[in-house]
Amino acid sequence: MEKGCRQVATDGSVLVLNGPNLNMLGVREPHIYGSMTLDDLESACHERAEQLGLSVDFRQSNHEGELVSWIQQARTEHDGIVINAGAYSHTSVAIMDALILAELPVVEVHLSNIYKREAFRHHSYISAVAKGMICGFGPTGYLLALEAMTQLLDRD
Repeated sequence: MEKGCRQVATDGSVLVLNGPNLNMLGVREPHIYGSMTLDDLESACHERAEQLGLSVDFRQSNHEGELVSWIQQARTEHDGIVINAGAYSHTSVAIMDALILAELPVVEVHLSNIYKREAFRHHSYISAVAKGMICGFGPTGYLLALEAMTQLLDRD
């Protein structure tokens, strides 16, 4: 198959991926990540997606390989990817490579402002392939990412 030629869902289907430890939202360092749980965040994303005319497939894994497999599947099942890869953002060339392979628009999200945190968090492999990154706005960042994805899909 020629590069750039792929089947897409074309129905505004967005894969929202969450990496390690995001299943602990609401419990893990609420002074940094807030009190909203991952289930609450998923509900908010579904509600906003419906308003925007998108559909959302919302997933979380603590396992890098599972995230890579889901990104590979997205190539033919979704129109775009919103990803908060958590700590893998700063370490995973495998996730970056899978995002390149998917050939879909990508919006990176972080609940906290990674540039106000430890220096090792200032670099993201995801940013190298994402159309843009939203960080520091807590759960609202996911809703902003869905709005951005709507714009990206309208352009494509």
